[in-house]
Amino acid sequence: MKSELKAKLLQNLLKNKKQNAGFTLIELLVVVIIIGILSSIALPSFLSQSAKARASEAKTNLGAMNRAQQTYYLENQAFVEDTVAGDGSAIAALGIGIKDSNNFAYRVTATTVTTDVINRARSKNKDLKGHVGGVFSTGGQTPTVLCEANTAAEEAVAGADTAADPALAGAVPTCDAATSKQVGG
Repeated sequence: MKSELKAKLLQNLLKNKKQNAGFTLIELLVVVIIIGILSSIALPSFLSQSAKARASEAKTNLGAMNRAQQTYYLENQAFVEDTVAGDGSAIAALGIGIKDSNNFAYRVTATTVTTDVINRARSKNKDLKGHVGGVFSTGGQTPTVLCEANTAAEEAVAGADTAADPALAGAVPTCDAATSKQVGG
């Protein structure tokens, strides 16, 4: 009885083995094509997210620079700017430890250190937009603004800032709409 059961089991396994031989070439081709289409849809989205993540570095650092300038102004009744254009002395004086990165170069300028200061993140990369932050002294307050350039690439190619300096409209700091948009305060 046992040998008869074993023989039937072996026959059944051999019969099923022929039916379940695997995937056909057509089935594999369809799967590869579907994966290719899905990846081509996802890749641009992934790349734009990468640029957004790198741009958040500038927003975070300029926000920290704006807050440090507010604190410095509260203590000294004046803002701090780079002694020589782009030497980083203002960032050192603020004590916030922000350094130039592979993506952005940070600069601080002031028209008059008692009224306003402009913190810049100039793009070093053609696919990133430049950013500019402003801190103003008006009516005993120090309002801030953070602006992002409307276009990328120009800064990295020309080496100049594309986002114009923000200005006060009454007592409210605003971005220059022609060259930038407000992304923070």
